[in-house]
Amino acid sequence: MNEIRLIIEKSMATKKAVLNDDDLLSSLKEVVEVVKDAFKKGAKVLFCGNGGSAADAQHIASELSGRFYLDREPLFGEALHVNTSQLTAVANDYGYDEVFAREVKAKGRSGDVLFCISTSGSSPNIIRAAQQAAEIGVVTVGMTGKTGGKLNGQCRYMLRVPSQDTPRIQECHILLGHIICELVERDLFAD
Repeated sequence: MNEIRLIIEKSMATKKAVLNDDDLLSSLKEVVEVVKDAFKKGAKVLFCGNGGSAADAQHIASELSGRFYLDREPLFGEALHVNTSQLTAVANDYGYDEVFAREVKAKGRSGDVLFCISTSGSSPNIIRAAQQAAEIGVVTVGMTGKTGGKLNGQCRYMLRVPSQDTPRIQECHILLGHIICELVERDLFAD
């Protein structure tokens, strides 16, 4: 029982660190506005990540394209890894570092938003996606751990969870994603 409580306490401590990180909360507020503005202009919000971050990307995208709290029109949110034929073809032909960059080049347009989710901030395929997005005018948002890794300087906005513990970072990425979805949905669709 004590081990379980300790894990929960660590999760709560990380969320408390997020709550007390004024720079992170300020960046989060800016990202909410960027996403809201993108949707108002008919743009898309794309997501990329590996492993658990791919699951987070898919989760957040589905909250936008489906619904969060409100029964409303769908918003264009898409995780770039969900087409396994495309993913494996690009990995085979161009290498795994290019799987998301090719998708961004094919689907991204100026004014769209790309969330680059990586707990370390140093996944080569996520960095390449951010670089490709910047080349074509797609706004980039990095979701990382404390240091931001190599995504620092690659993304216009950084949401750095103040932790170096991967599971705690991922838990907070979902929290941040849910906040974005809730505020965007409320502002765009609430009466």
